[in-house]
Amino acid sequence: MINAQSVDDLAKRLAALVPPGLQQAREDMTSTFRSALQAGLRNLDLVTREEFDVQRCVLLRTREKIEQLEQQLYALERAISGVESAPRH
Repeated sequence: MINAQSVDDLAKRLAALVPPGLQQAREDMTSTFRSALQAGLRNLDLVTREEFDVQRCVLLRTREKIEQLEQQLYALERAISGVESAPRH
């Protein structure tokens, strides 16, 4: 997630865009921008890069396990169908 320092920096940069006649309101606007940015970011469903990488590894391992199980299932199905089709004496 975006850290607090990044939000503060962005809020200050937005407040710096205020026309010179409204410089007195810069502190209030910085606070308002900061609050709005934080509220907007809270509404997003974001994860850290670390969390993303962990889940990616879990997904890769899960896919590998599914492929192994599919191969085992295929081998068992072939073995069963071979036993059923074998002639009985």
